Amino acid sequence: MPSDMISQKITFNNAKGQELAARLELPENGNPRAFALFAHCFTCNKNLTAVRTIGKTLTEKNIAVLRFDFTGLGESEGDFEHTNFSSNVEDLYCAARFLEENYQAPKMLIGHSLGGAAVLFASAKIPAVKAIATIGAPSNPEHVAHLFHNSIDEINASGKALVSIGGREFTIQKQFLDDIQDKNIKHNLDAFRNSILIMHSPQDTTVGIENAAEIYKAARHPKSFVSLNGADHLLSDKKDSEYVGSIIATWADRYL
Repeated sequence: MPSDMISQKITFNNAKGQELAARLELPENGNPRAFALFAHCFTCNKNLTAVRTIGKTLTEKNIAVLRFDFTGLGESEGDFEHTNFSSNVEDLYCAARFLEENYQAPKMLIGHSLGGAAVLFASAKIPAVKAIATIGAPSNPEHVAHLFHNSIDEINASGKALVSIGGREFTIQKQFLDDIQDKNIKHNLDAFRNSILIMHSPQDTTVGIENAAEIYKAARHPKSFVSLNGADHLLSDKKDSEYVGSIIATWADRYL
């Protein structure tokens, strides 16, 4: 661990009282200029290399970062098959409340992939937020259904199905499909009056670049778009996630 950072393993409770695992990284001086909350991608966890690298880059620029595992993923309690997009948003509220009660309310939300859609929704109920950064985010949570489109008939007929996502198996219930219907990000973006940074790779084969265009169009100014040319969806090349972290930190300077 670099000496210019304090890393703490912490837990907080979700809305059902289950314990969620998190890591809070603070600059060495212990006096960050702002706190950021990071939402990881669908079925990922807080320890994805890209998430760690982006967090470390921000901490080096004096921004504290809380990254956590959504309910039922990583080291967090709960059962993934009983979660959905709404529960992810709820987890973000609980994380923000934890920061507010123990440190300082988060001024920035960062979300990767479906986590990007989740922070756009969550921002409506986290009043301290001044800036949002999304990375490879879908313009609609329903987009995630393409990952298991072959199983949708089975989910609708049987109420659930075992699907393989990123080489791992997950149970997806019908309630998950029902929950991602009619979630209108445009409505949320219309209400968000602060700054937004949309980052996306034109080569993203998981969430197409047209999603970034739709988010950009729906957002109000001040809004910025940065192309992550050459990067893949998971930012598996460390150079890409370092670039994302430094861009977010520089951009946020103006708003935090």
